[in-house]
Amino acid sequence: MQPEAGALKSSVMAETSSNAHATGLARRRDDPHGRRATTLARIIKRGIDALAALAGLLLLSPLFLLIAALVRITTPGPVFYRWRVVGLQGVPFTSYKFRSMYQDADRRKAELLSRNEMQGPVFKMADDPRITPLGRVLRKYSLDELPQLWSVLKGDMSLVGPRPPLQSEYQHFTDFQKKKLQVKPGITCLWQVAGRNRISSFDDWVKLDLEYIQSWSLWLDFKILVRTVGIVILGTGR
Repeated sequence: MQPEAGALKSSVMAETSSNAHATGLARRRDDPHGRRATTLARIIKRGIDALAALAGLLLLSPLFLLIAALVRITTPGPVFYRWRVVGLQGVPFTSYKFRSMYQDADRRKAELLSRNEMQGPVFKMADDPRITPLGRVLRKYSLDELPQLWSVLKGDMSLVGPRPPLQSEYQHFTDFQKKKLQVKPGITCLWQVAGRNRISSFDDWVKLDLEYIQSWSLWLDFKILVRTVGIVILGTGR
């Protein structure tokens, strides 16, 4: 793990401990002010999500058009991939990505399951042969994820939160793994900025998501977003 990622992970652990202590005190005292503060923070989070998503969709529209044209020109198939995932409390929804794989990617997945690099119900493969040449560039800089801003604007997703699983993957989740859906899923998360390149067990991924949920604050979201911007600019995400 990179030093920067370790620093963020350490800060999250410290914040988790602090917040857990504060939560225990609040429960013992039955503090209504603490509950109101948390509710207000979540209202602010939703407002930030909506405004940022709307601004992103408008400001990045020329980039959307360019990527859409390149996807259409370079390989046959639709511009957008219909991403059927599961959100808050296990509710399914459809989001979108710029298509970064060949049209038959879903059919070919069964042929590659033996090469899965993630232990558990999710599929991760670094050198996935289903990814197009353009798709590798889009994924390197996370540009394929940009259409998810529409899902954030709609309220299905947040800017920051545990990544949503595919509906086909969710069917195989354990009760422990389903806990990651206690909150709204996000475009980026703690796993992507602190553990993405070193975690090979889905349960460890879920543990990071639960750390985020337990230690959540607007400040933590801000730190994750800042780190995400750096990863996107440097192209070190995947």
